[in-house]
Amino acid sequence: MSDTKTPGDKTLHVSPKTLSLPKRPAEQNTVRQSFSHGRSKAVVVETVKRRAATPGGAKDAAPAGAPAASPRSAAAPAPPGRPTLGLSRPSPAAPAPAAAAPAARAPTPAAGTAPRPAAPSQPSGQAPAQPSAQPAGPPAGGRPTGIVLRTLTDAERDARVHALTDAKRREEEERRIAEENARRRAEREARDQKEREAAEARKREEEERRRQEDERKRRAEDEARRRLGEVTPPAPATPRPTDSRRPQNLDMIGRRPAPAAAQPTNKDAPRPAGAAARPAASAPAGRSAAADDEGDRKVVIRRPGMPLKIITPPKPKGPGGGNRDRRGRLTIASATSGEEERTRSVAAFRRRMQRMSGHRQVDDKEKIAREVTIPETITIQDLANRMAERAVDVIKLLMKQGQIHKITDTIDADTAQLVAEELGHTVRRVAEADVLEGLFDEPDLEEHLEPRPPVVTIMGHVDHGKTSLLDAIRKTDVVAGEAGGITQHIGAYQITTPSGAKITFIDTPGHAAFTAMRARGAKITDIVVLVVAADDGVMPQTVEAISHAKAAGVPMVVAINKMDKPDANPQRVRTELLQHNIQVESMGGDTLEFEVSALTGQGLDTLLEGLLLQAEVLDLKADPLRNAEGTVIEAKLDRGRGPVATVLVQRGLLEPGDIIVAGAEWGRVRALISDTGEMIEEAGPSYPAQVLGFNGTPDAGDRFAVVESEARAREITEYRARVKRERAAARASVNRGSLADMMRDLREGSGRKEFPLVIKGDVGGSVEAIVTALEKIGNEEVAARILHAGVGAITESDVTLAQASGAVIIGFNVRAHKEAREAAERAGIEIRYYNIIYNLVDDVRDAMSGLLAPTLREERLGEAKILEVFDVSKVGKVAGCRVMDGRVERGAHIRLIRDNVVIHEGGRLQTLKRFKDDVQSVVAGQECGMSFDNYDKIRVGDVIECFNVHEERRSL
Repeated sequence: MSDTKTPGDKTLHVSPKTLSLPKRPAEQNTVRQSFSHGRSKAVVVETVKRRAATPGGAKDAAPAGAPAASPRSAAAPAPPGRPTLGLSRPSPAAPAPAAAAPAARAPTPAAGTAPRPAAPSQPSGQAPAQPSAQPAGPPAGGRPTGIVLRTLTDAERDARVHALTDAKRREEEERRIAEENARRRAEREARDQKEREAAEARKREEEERRRQEDERKRRAEDEARRRLGEVTPPAPATPRPTDSRRPQNLDMIGRRPAPAAAQPTNKDAPRPAGAAARPAASAPAGRSAAADDEGDRKVVIRRPGMPLKIITPPKPKGPGGGNRDRRGRLTIASATSGEEERTRSVAAFRRRMQRMSGHRQVDDKEKIAREVTIPETITIQDLANRMAERAVDVIKLLMKQGQIHKITDTIDADTAQLVAEELGHTVRRVAEADVLEGLFDEPDLEEHLEPRPPVVTIMGHVDHGKTSLLDAIRKTDVVAGEAGGITQHIGAYQITTPSGAKITFIDTPGHAAFTAMRARGAKITDIVVLVVAADDGVMPQTVEAISHAKAAGVPMVVAINKMDKPDANPQRVRTELLQHNIQVESMGGDTLEFEVSALTGQGLDTLLEGLLLQAEVLDLKADPLRNAEGTVIEAKLDRGRGPVATVLVQRGLLEPGDIIVAGAEWGRVRALISDTGEMIEEAGPSYPAQVLGFNGTPDAGDRFAVVESEARAREITEYRARVKRERAAARASVNRGSLADMMRDLREGSGRKEFPLVIKGDVGGSVEAIVTALEKIGNEEVAARILHAGVGAITESDVTLAQASGAVIIGFNVRAHKEAREAAERAGIEIRYYNIIYNLVDDVRDAMSGLLAPTLREERLGEAKILEVFDVSKVGKVAGCRVMDGRVERGAHIRLIRDNVVIHEGGRLQTLKRFKDDVQSVVAGQECGMSFDNYDKIRVGDVIECFNVHEERRSL
């Protein structure tokens, strides 16, 4: 860039003047300061006038000409006659508060409006409050310029009251949650404090044990030193004369000397036979202190026939003149300094005793007896680790007993107990099932019990209106989503009654195949509602529901449904219930009864009040502060969300993030979904919810519990999975039988035919019901063999399994994946889809009936007696017969009877002639000629019986 000015250049230039604030008016005085040695100095002092305080300020106005007081001078005022030096640092002045507006400017209230309240006085040093949004009065001229606010309407006032009420309720809820969290935190801190105290107690015990061991070792060392003193006489206290031919200290033999700083030593040369330090007193008088120190550190080594060698140790490092890196190590300088007495160490004494005894004396360590926990099976390595013994010793002990094992071999609990007791340890036997201890049924604390909603299970016969009744209560239409108009899934819902109370309902199917669902619903319920149709009466599934309720020991409430039909007869229902020991209140019993109608809503409110009354009598309570426990009502596999389990929380509080175990599956709760499909933050006692986060689909009916860690969850599920596999293998072996049984069945031809099936359903309860129904339709000749039953869509692995065993794949409310469908078409595997359970059962029954052997029915035709036997060339023997009764037909089955004994059966009548003509049949009283298939041992007088065999198809 050029420094020349370009014409037209509009560069901005800053003025060289420095910006400054106006100074306060000040007065200058001269003060003479006195110093030491009679010196003095004149100093100019400025006296700044104090600024006058504004109206409304906190400080009083200072008089004119008074100096401004700094914070330091305010705390400690200067003495009179001694002004403040101008060289001191002035303190920053606080901003003055704004002046209040004059009273003359205050607006006059407008006519018709409330007078404006006086504003509160502002504290000193603070800004005045902002003016409120009040309507301003008219100015002095009379023209209105302010805005008049309208009054609140009734709706706005009610909304404001509701908002204040909601805010207060939210504050109370937040306060309750905060108190609850504080109480939980206090309990957790108390528990942690107990654990810390227990840990400190264990630490103190360990320290006491270590102290005792140290004391015992110290006593052993003292005893060893005492014995050493008895064996070897103590050395004299007076130092022996210096001799260059023997070392001054026997303990220095074999130790490495300190590295020399002045002259390196020869590594190959032998160690010095003697070493003597030059005394400090022999140093010349003219040497300095540094020279004396250097002379003290030097070591002179004399050997016969060898030149004099002087070794200078390294100078001490660090402050204090000591080498901290070599503290405690023995060197030539430290050994000859004589500052402290060196004693023989315990290791040196042990080595001496071993040399004297020929390495025969070995100090045995003290044996520590331990309590060894032994499971049902354990490896030798693990057993040795638990006993703190060598595995070699364990193997030697087993070899003495005649057992040859490796370190990785597994032994049973009895053998491990013998080994541990032989080695001096105590044994505590545990089983694999001990991992389940403390998982369920822990008692609740009485002070934590709170009332909970009742759990009500609706049971009854199919098509008696159970789901319709529940839909009428919930104002929903669940029955419309069920195929065939019947309920095939178990459901759990929670409703709020008009009185504000909550009731949890469990809806069970009424079909005969869903007996397991009904039994499961009766086990987890508090009250059973038995729904009976007024126009149908008590039916088989009604009786089954009564049995389930009695087995569960829960109270029963009878709901007589379909009272809106013209042929409804509730008295018939009451009379039929007497046959099953159920006496309703209207007939002098103690069972509540209600006449309801799901179509018109008749009696629903009365039914809900009766359920609440029954729940109040039961006094249902639960602890919501403990870990959650409950039962899996239903489980399914969702392709988008993974395994989804519908659970009923019976005790405790279930929250997202909890580690949950159900059957052989576990997982961390990722989300909780209510029966209405909304996400919830927690599920308390008697609350049904869908749980997402399982690593697999649990079985319906499994109990679930929340555990403290993933390690315990894995331990429990691994044990349960192993037991489940063993039971499945045992069932398979029982159904299959032994090899000898199979060979006998093949030889005798009486083998049981099997119909292999692969079943996939939408939920676990439906799959369980299908398997149970199919197992019941077999007999001793044919049975259904369930190769695999699972939840979810049909996959390629299912097709592969069906192809290997020639099975049929059945899908209930599920479909096959595209890959599985293509694989089934290539392999020729049949996939059949169903959405109604009784259609599935009927089709499988018909298919299994085709495997049954048909029934043979014999039809007798007639008898003929042999009168003569002829030998015909190229034909064989031909019997001349007369038909005695009935008729004989060509091609009919024959039975040859001789002396009223059947000697041949199974052939057919091959040829039938009358005279020379072949005929189809011959009636009684006529003569004919006969020949048979592959049989010619006939005699005169034999009777030939003709009959036909008809096959009749059988069905299950």
